[in-house]
Amino acid sequence: MANMSYCMFRNTLGDLKDCRDYMDDDLSEEEEEARNRMIEICIKIANDYAD
Repeated sequence: MANMSYCMFRNTLGDLKDCRDYMDDDLSEEEEEARNRMIEICIKIANDYAD
């Protein structure tokens, strides 16, 4: 289900924290690729909003 714009970041933050807890787990190839893409996006966001 898509996040509503008024709570998108709040909902995603909880999911992101859950993902952080499982970063070192054994993952399928698909999940490992998704994890790596998520990390790349997080780095881009951090760089874009570092100020």
